[in-house]
Amino acid sequence: MAPTHVLRCCQRGLAWIPVIFIALVVCWSYYAYVVELCLFTIPSPIEKAIYLAVFHVSFIMFVWSYWKTIFTRPATPSKEFCLPKSEKEQYEKEQRPETQQEILKRVATSLPLYTRTGAGAIRYCDRCQVIKPDRCHHCSACDMCVLKMDHHCPWVNNCVGFSNYKFFILFLTYSLVYCLFIAASVLQYFIKFWTSDLPESHAKFHVLFLFFVAAMFCISILSLFTYHLWLVGKNRSTIEAFRAPVFRNGPDKNGFSLGFSKNIAQVFGDQKKYWLLPVFTSQGDGFSFPTRLVTVDPEQPTESFQPAELDKGSAVEGSAEQTTPLSESQNRLLGNDYYAEEIHKETDVLKSDESEAITISIDSES
Repeated sequence: MAPTHVLRCCQRGLAWIPVIFIALVVCWSYYAYVVELCLFTIPSPIEKAIYLAVFHVSFIMFVWSYWKTIFTRPATPSKEFCLPKSEKEQYEKEQRPETQQEILKRVATSLPLYTRTGAGAIRYCDRCQVIKPDRCHHCSACDMCVLKMDHHCPWVNNCVGFSNYKFFILFLTYSLVYCLFIAASVLQYFIKFWTSDLPESHAKFHVLFLFFVAAMFCISILSLFTYHLWLVGKNRSTIEAFRAPVFRNGPDKNGFSLGFSKNIAQVFGDQKKYWLLPVFTSQGDGFSFPTRLVTVDPEQPTESFQPAELDKGSAVEGSAEQTTPLSESQNRLLGNDYYAEEIHKETDVLKSDESEAITISIDSES
């Protein structure tokens, strides 16, 4: 027990090395830019003031978003996704996977679940002993299930998921802005030092090295930043980009996509004035997500009702592909009763001369 505990503590300590490395590089870059470049190298007071003002704005936003990404605790499943005591005891005693699945299905009927395993089973984490909500995955590094897990990032020593994904995107954004501004503003003095147009001084090493470091980080961050912007536009996580989420009727890589603008709002929120600030504005609670019901769910119950009579000669096609997507303003998936009530409200009431009534089946998610 003791060696395992010591090993775990050592692993946690070593995990902070990448974060400490980034912190040291940022601290050095601050000194090199503010002191060696602006105070000792740039001759113009106006140019100094402009560079220092822009630099400090980008520096503050970068550090703020980086701090929030590191120290925002990953959101985990709530107690409602844990098995009740009686079912848990029954599940642990049962050896047959089929019977275990029956227990999980019985508990999951009251939960807002759309996704399944590749084999169509209820997703259950034996390590955390919880039924996994949609888009939730277990992180072996953090040893916990993380809501809407994207990936575990060693550079922030934290899992990137529902609670801090916006902060991570802003961290990439402001780190890219920070590096681009440094590289652009240092370039002319880099050339002057390189061609010996400026006299030799202790600032030369800092300026030359500052440009190389900024350009190197800029190139590496740009590809990651572009990739995650694409993921946000598609409303996918990194895990879902490599393995499409499996719904009850099969895998669907666009199952959670609501359209570009709504996908952006899922991460950044409805109020654009907060988009660039590292404050939490993501929509929802992380347990359930609006989904494009692009195909019929074979486990969905159907509900029949009698609408008003239709116009003469009109026909209704009970196509299985005609489904109503959930409203983006509703994060939790709507229950059967509420969903049916909303459909009743939105259904157009049509009248027919012959007073004929037909029955329409509406698919709603269980």
